[in-house]
Amino acid sequence: MIEVSHLSKKYGTRPAIEDLSFTVGDGQIFGLLGPNGAGKSTIMNILTGYLAPTSGEVKVAGFSLPEEAQQAKACVGYLPEQPPLYPEMTVQEYLDFAAELKGVKKKAERKEQVLKAARRTGLEDVLPRLIRSLSKGYRQRVGIAQALLGSPKLIILDEPTVGLDPAQVIGIRKLIQELGRTHTVILSSHILSEVQAVCSQVLILSKGRLVAVGAPDALGDSFDTSSCLRVTVLGDGKAVLRAVGAVPGICKAEIVSESDGQVTFTAESRDSTDHRAAVSRALTKAGCTVLELTAESRSLEDVFLALTERGPAQTTEGEEEDE
Repeated sequence: MIEVSHLSKKYGTRPAIEDLSFTVGDGQIFGLLGPNGAGKSTIMNILTGYLAPTSGEVKVAGFSLPEEAQQAKACVGYLPEQPPLYPEMTVQEYLDFAAELKGVKKKAERKEQVLKAARRTGLEDVLPRLIRSLSKGYRQRVGIAQALLGSPKLIILDEPTVGLDPAQVIGIRKLIQELGRTHTVILSSHILSEVQAVCSQVLILSKGRLVAVGAPDALGDSFDTSSCLRVTVLGDGKAVLRAVGAVPGICKAEIVSESDGQVTFTAESRDSTDHRAAVSRALTKAGCTVLELTAESRSLEDVFLALTERGPAQTTEGEEEDE
């Protein structure tokens, strides 16, 4: 669906993105992550045809940008961080207007597309209402509905859940997962748990360069081979640390909490070896009853912070961006 090769964009002499290459397959929900100023907005503006790159090649649905911008734009639905809504219009009027702007000229076809988009986004009951009377959650749904008009193959969503309450976030997240069954979706978000929950692939940028790309759950494994156990036992804290510290391969043990004879601690190793059995035996031998023992995986947040803090010069995969 998207092919980006050696893409760069400069604002004057300042590089926003540099030598960026990645692909997005059909039907993927693709997360775009990076701190403010990393280049995310620049990438989205290039993919929507709003900006032309300084160098490199970009194809959307097989159409080159900016040479075939008109054909490429017809394949893209876009929700900016601030949806371009007209509060004095009803939802019906706005969606009909947006469909006409997207080239859906026949009235019957516009009506059909508006009803279909409203149905998919849960807006059927509010079509007659003025947009200014809607909650922020429903306004976001209106923004997503307009992105669906024109039957685009690619949906680009920029911070679709910003400012929403928890119930609204859950609703929009379910909607994004539903869209991923029939569209390719690019999701830019600062909520890493949201990206991890809905995206099949994630691209992380820093200072205009790509630093990592892959499945969210696999990024931690490829980034760091260390492992960590979280254990709760009945026993004395000092005895627990002595017992665990003697297990071959464990390089660090640290108490998280200790109260009423119950100790919770973490034990880290420098490799991916499963040390659960050895730790359990050592604790039992020391007279400590194991209540809980789990292996903790590195979260997407851990990977994100580690990669963006250390910077692209120290990475093996590429580059970062400029919000």
